[in-house]
Amino acid sequence: MQLCSNGCRDSWCARHFVHSKSMRKARKVRDQLVDISKGSLELELKKAGANWDAIRQCICFVYFHQAARVKSLGEYNDLRTGMPCHLHPTSALYGMGYTPDYIVYHELVFTSKEYMQCVTAVDPKWLAEMGPMLFSLREAGASRKRHADLHQAKMESEFRLAQEEEAARAAAECLRAQSRSASRSQIVTPGSANSTPRFKTPRRRTNL
Repeated sequence: MQLCSNGCRDSWCARHFVHSKSMRKARKVRDQLVDISKGSLELELKKAGANWDAIRQCICFVYFHQAARVKSLGEYNDLRTGMPCHLHPTSALYGMGYTPDYIVYHELVFTSKEYMQCVTAVDPKWLAEMGPMLFSLREAGASRKRHADLHQAKMESEFRLAQEEEAARAAAECLRAQSRSASRSQIVTPGSANSTPRFKTPRRRTNL
């Protein structure tokens, strides 16, 4: 840590535009975390080095419920409440030259606007991973393609179903036509040779 290597001097903080009081507080918090990790948790400590994403992921894991998405330059909307909030002009993110799409913050302070304090840029994938009860990741292109595929499959299924129903109706109509034709052929026409059945009169027996 550069601050510790320079003796934690206020002059170093002023020269590098770092708030000395906040840095001393951060050092105390770090010392507490080290004591807890080594003591009760018995964890092996590993230095992150230049891997700042690991640190930002830790911050996102704690503050995912206080996340915001960019609306315009320096202006954000809270992802849970939709409330507009702003980067403070003294924030390091404010003068970066670009505005991060997603951030997490420690607290809101209201003066002339709702300003966020202790802001960190995060990846939206981290929010979906660490807060699945609040956020979900949706890829716009893949979502549209999946929706189009589902719509196409639904249309094809409906077309096949309509064809099957039409074939079933045609088969039923054919069967009804055959049934009507068979019933007409069995009707007896009056006066025809086959209209009245002929019965032979039994011969009378003569007693001798």
